[in-house]
Amino acid sequence: MEEEKIEKPEIVFLDPKKIKVFRGTFETIHVMLEDGSLYRGVFAIAAFPVSCPNKYISLFCYDEKDREVEIGMIEDLDELPEEVRHLIQQALRRQYFSFNIIAMNSIRFSFGLLFFDVETDKGARQFTMKWETRYAFSFGTNGKVLIDIFEDRYIIPDISRLNRIEQELFTRYIYW
Repeated sequence: MEEEKIEKPEIVFLDPKKIKVFRGTFETIHVMLEDGSLYRGVFAIAAFPVSCPNKYISLFCYDEKDREVEIGMIEDLDELPEEVRHLIQQALRRQYFSFNIIAMNSIRFSFGLLFFDVETDKGARQFTMKWETRYAFSFGTNGKVLIDIFEDRYIIPDISRLNRIEQELFTRYIYW
């Protein structure tokens, strides 16, 4: 019996100087490689969306048989021109919808739940979160991701950017 050989996956890093990323119809993103290959309807996935949100971004599309195909990986978004970086970040925001918390109005604890009243990048929001460590985890070096009871994500990119009163209110309940 002949052994089946398994291919080792290989990461194809895309050289920022050798790819062209541009907007297509219906707000889609297209990618053209140096060899002339054109990929339409490209979407982006972050390999480490919490710890390294701007590094190791994989670009994917669907082939003619509606199968997901990886085009390659961008090692660091900061190496791309600003316009291209903006397009990739828009694609990531579509993939990873979340609310960025700008300010804390109040947090109330009752029956093992935390009730938040916050200001986000998308306006004022109220949400409820279970008061358990698995619903609040680290984001980058000094941030937190909060998961509400509906599994929506609320991100505080940097707790130290909240004012002193907001920081004290937050760490009264989320201290881990």
